[in-house]
Amino acid sequence: MLGGRRLPMNRIVKENYPVSKLPEDLREGLEGTVVTVTIDEVERAPERRPTLEEIFAMRRPPFRSKEEIDAEWRRQRDEWE
Repeated sequence: MLGGRRLPMNRIVKENYPVSKLPEDLREGLEGTVVTVTIDEVERAPERRPTLEEIFAMRRPPFRSKEEIDAEWRRQRDEWE
């Protein structure tokens, strides 16, 4: 972390990598000439963070708008009359 922000990591994939070449702490529990795959996932940092308004605009609200609620009440009221 740098200044409270997570730094992005890169993705590294090594297939058929000999256990003998792994660092000591990663070799623990692995014996002989076992071959392994090491994957470190990397995330790219967004170029900029979206504003709160942009976040709200991207999601569909889980609620109805005032106008939709009013229209529903009017429909129900008209059914009762």
